[in-house]
Amino acid sequence: MGTLFVESFDRFNGRRSGAGKPIAVLSHGFGTDQNAWSALRPWFEQRFDVISFDLAGCGPRGTETYDFERHGSLAGYADDLLDILDEQDVQSCTYIGHSMSGMIGALASIARPELFERMVLIGASPRYLDDDGYTGGFKPDDLENLFDSMSANYQAWVAGFAPMVVGVDDREVIADFSNALFRMRPDIALNTSRTIFTSDVRALAAQVSRPVHLVQTSVDVAVPVAVSHWLAEAIEGATLDIIDASGHLPHMTAPDEMTRILQQRLDRTAR
Repeated sequence: MGTLFVESFDRFNGRRSGAGKPIAVLSHGFGTDQNAWSALRPWFEQRFDVISFDLAGCGPRGTETYDFERHGSLAGYADDLLDILDEQDVQSCTYIGHSMSGMIGALASIARPELFERMVLIGASPRYLDDDGYTGGFKPDDLENLFDSMSANYQAWVAGFAPMVVGVDDREVIADFSNALFRMRPDIALNTSRTIFTSDVRALAAQVSRPVHLVQTSVDVAVPVAVSHWLAEAIEGATLDIIDASGHLPHMTAPDEMTRILQQRLDRTAR
């Protein structure tokens, strides 16, 4: 067991740093790696013992860490997260998950609620496809066009997808996001996007029993504001902060506003 867990943290490029005693776990979203937290990490490191890692398929070891069967559902990523927490002997943590990592953390917290003191979910969505009475933001044809574009010419797809998702004219962030996408093997990126965009974990949202703070930008091409309101109602006691900003990556494009929210939501209990 010990060997498995050590390999998990190392394989996923695990990093641990910070001066605080409580533990914060930072988990990034699709198309980025743990470097996405660079602007916010100093704030966390002053207050927390910070753990970060690269999701399967991402970062310098992405090809080694990705398993098409295990990571064909978000549950496989949740299992990775739990393996890392166990290997690092985490008894309780503040979990911060962006995009797909929002639901990854939610699934992990349902399986092992004692490990999660609270969660901050940024741009999270339980379902991306529209449904009766539910606005996910995408129709089936939208997703098929996305998958076809990825398959036909991955580099051209990244060139169009990155600025659209970043949502603001921030050349540095667009370049960082594009480069992280280019580092993903195209077939892994395609399969990951299929896993994300065809997932539906709405039925599990009500099972989340830990305190949840949702953060959402007012304009997000990937996740409509309606989704964050749906989650806020589905998860008992959840709070929601809507940032007056555009784009799906506020931790990269609006770090000052994110810091303000983190200060308000987390700093009272971070010691």
